[in-house]
Amino acid sequence: MSSSSTLRELQRDLENKANDLSKLQKDVAKNHQLRKKCTIQLGENELVLKELELLKEDANVYKLIGPILVKQDLAEARANVRKRIEYISAELKRLDAILQDLEDEQRSKQETVLKLQQRVQSLQAGKGKAQ
Repeated sequence: MSSSSTLRELQRDLENKANDLSKLQKDVAKNHQLRKKCTIQLGENELVLKELELLKEDANVYKLIGPILVKQDLAEARANVRKRIEYISAELKRLDAILQDLEDEQRSKQETVLKLQQRVQSLQAGKGKAQ
């Protein structure tokens, strides 16, 4: 196989790997956004729980359902908010695991792309010297 066909093949491979890396980077960015959204929701819910904990047992609590405020039992409201916090925390752990895997894969692909770029450059440099 000639060096020019090897070079073309390497360049094609490099282009494919670079496209894969680009898609992966978009996935990482999307997951960071999801994680940020969940973190904000968790903070809001923790704040609501703190406020509910300050209330006396006979306090009136209302829940917004669509355009209507519906009276809710304080204990039920606290339980609902705790459940929501549990759910969001579990979702954050899941997202963290996915993000870690994606970032590891991204690092691996970056190294592969870098090595391919170096091979292409060295082939091009060798070809340039031969001419």
